[in-house]
Amino acid sequence: MSMEYKDYYETLGVDRKSNDDEIKKAYRKLALQYHPDRNPDDKGAEEKFKEINEAYQVLSDSENRQRYDQLGASYNNYQQRGGTPGGFNWDDWASRGAQSGGGVRVEVGDLEGLFGGGFSEFFNNIFGGAQDMGTPSTMRSTTRGRVPRPSYQYKTDISLREAFQGTTRRVEVDGRQLDVKIPPGARSGTKVRVSGALPAGPDGQGGDLYLVITVLDDPIYERKGNNLHTDAEIDLYTAILGGDVNVQTLGGSVKLTVPPGTQPGQKFRLKGRGMPHLKNPKNYGDLYVRADVEIPRKLTAEQKDLFQQLTNTG
Repeated sequence: MSMEYKDYYETLGVDRKSNDDEIKKAYRKLALQYHPDRNPDDKGAEEKFKEINEAYQVLSDSENRQRYDQLGASYNNYQQRGGTPGGFNWDDWASRGAQSGGGVRVEVGDLEGLFGGGFSEFFNNIFGGAQDMGTPSTMRSTTRGRVPRPSYQYKTDISLREAFQGTTRRVEVDGRQLDVKIPPGARSGTKVRVSGALPAGPDGQGGDLYLVITVLDDPIYERKGNNLHTDAEIDLYTAILGGDVNVQTLGGSVKLTVPPGTQPGQKFRLKGRGMPHLKNPKNYGDLYVRADVEIPRKLTAEQKDLFQQLTNTG
């Protein structure tokens, strides 16, 4: 196997000793800069956004980061001994997850929809396959003496947008492919049960598979329950005089009317523009928009004169 080593620390612009908060801060800053909603039709920004998210998937997870750091140390030692990239034994680090877990796996290809495109070959080989099938657990038995059926848990990540719309993950069980629906409104810790998905046990009944959901942090929206919080850039003149501002929501763009004299940091509520309720997806939380008032860095002579007049009359 021959492939290129990915330096995720360099991608996020952080030191290898950076803590979780520093990594998250760097990720949010870059993700906001290169987010597709802010860079429409910009393929370069889209690719950069994918690289940023891939790096964050590894460095934000303690187990993935530990494995990556061990690989990095081994790879650096190999280079220092004069080795070339084509000669490094990647097979020692390739994911072995698909070889365990009772014949149940989630295909890496089906995780590629997280951010509008696939992960790199490096990520797929090092962290792909069935990453965490968990350990067998026993279902409750309502009849004394019944042989308990096994169940397995698999941890899978989805984006906030997927949690808003609902999504699917393709699971391969004993040679069969199942499309598991993840309902709108899912949050971290939500379990999606696939009844009878596992091969039949001693009682002739198939065990259950559980997908344990983690909703990834979003660079634009902060989720609190079913409510979302975001910032909206408002120019100084609109803040002073009032007017309409376009606000991006997960359901599309809407107009927010801001009153004259809007203050920096002032919050506005957009009812029903938050996340759907998991048990009642027709009901939605709210979106709270915080005014980010832009102060112009350069003013014309006429603008400076007008502001000076305001100062004198104030």
